[in-house]
Amino acid sequence: MKPNILMIICHDLGQHLRCYDNLSVETPNIDSIAHNGTLFRNYFATAPLCSPSRGSIMTGKYPAKTGFMGLVNRGWELPNSEKTMPQYLKEIGYSTYLFGFQHERRNPKSLGYDYVFGWNDPPHLARKITPLVLDFIREVKVPFFACVGFFEVHRPWDIYRKVDPKIVKIPPYLPDTPEVREDLAMFYGAILETDYYVGKVLEALRENNKEEDTILIFTTDHGIAFPRAKSTLYDPGIKTTLIMRWPKGNLVNGKVYNELLSNVDLLPTILDIVNVEIPNSLQGKSFKPLIEGRDYKPREEIFAQKDWHDIYDPIRCIRTKRFKYIRNFVEGIWPYLPLPLDIEESLTRRSLGNSHYLRLREREELYDLENDPNEFYNLARDPKYLSVLESLRLKLQSWMEENDDPILKGAIPVPGKGFVQDPVPMFEDTKDDIVGKLM
Repeated sequence: MKPNILMIICHDLGQHLRCYDNLSVETPNIDSIAHNGTLFRNYFATAPLCSPSRGSIMTGKYPAKTGFMGLVNRGWELPNSEKTMPQYLKEIGYSTYLFGFQHERRNPKSLGYDYVFGWNDPPHLARKITPLVLDFIREVKVPFFACVGFFEVHRPWDIYRKVDPKIVKIPPYLPDTPEVREDLAMFYGAILETDYYVGKVLEALRENNKEEDTILIFTTDHGIAFPRAKSTLYDPGIKTTLIMRWPKGNLVNGKVYNELLSNVDLLPTILDIVNVEIPNSLQGKSFKPLIEGRDYKPREEIFAQKDWHDIYDPIRCIRTKRFKYIRNFVEGIWPYLPLPLDIEESLTRRSLGNSHYLRLREREELYDLENDPNEFYNLARDPKYLSVLESLRLKLQSWMEENDDPILKGAIPVPGKGFVQDPVPMFEDTKDDIVGKLM
């Protein structure tokens, strides 16, 4: 009998959970998945915004390869030619279900779902979606694949009961101001709401004797909606949660893995677990051998990109265990240019004013993550790191070429719309560099 697969995916969470040592409040239900299952500490999104990242989860491919490089509600869409996770599973006998939020196509059924619940009734809040999921768990026949999409913890947060601002843990990349504390207090309230309803799902699996036979996946799309996180390629923007539990498999006992993983790796891993041959077209790499304790060659690096969020802001990066290299393609003042609107209008952003948290963006950024985990000190001009810079620059260029990255041909328009904003200044030598003169 094939295992059931239930994937809970929320918005904008990053790794802000107690089990990731990254929160000021208890998240007992989500943490219990980690304590009884498996946690992946270095799991990265391919993009720091919703749609392209989720597209990679669904297809096992990078946004540059699929051409899915912006938000569905901004004119982008995962091409119908791209096969998705529910489609693969449907072909081998799974019934497929979507509850609540997805952000890959305008028509969620085209993703391969047999049944769609709660999609036409936004916002897709956990308190609205979870009762549908509980009824489903009680009645469903197996095997099933169900994707549960919670709108949380996307802004706005004023509908949740905030925590005490005095207890919040300030991320090291943000200043400790009353506004930041207030913003985080509301954010943590949304996390607690998410945790509560995840607990209801766990309880239903247990009470309906589906816990043992279900692969439970809890994940998110990208980092938190604060400056230097969401919509950036710094670690707080692309480092994300992945927790898995499967009592009948080897996803148990609170194991923690530190290997570098990308969310393009999730689909091939699931296919591998259910004994489906992994298509050569998938760019991700199955980590099933890792969790089974067999021979596994870890990734040496992960790649990520950003193109269109609320505005055009093309960026690419490569990250190894120790170093990160970021290539910016447009000029601007950080963080004003790349910030999405929900962050731009936030208490935290207003509290930054014109402080040192705003700085000119350079064409290239290089960070030594071992000595500078918060990515404050750009080493791209430091001669001591020239060999590292050149090596990572070349690897990133090769990755872009392998993906036929549209940025190699110039600025990337919104499909059918062109450039729906004023022209953005590019670095003077950008075009020459990206067509082969980079070295």
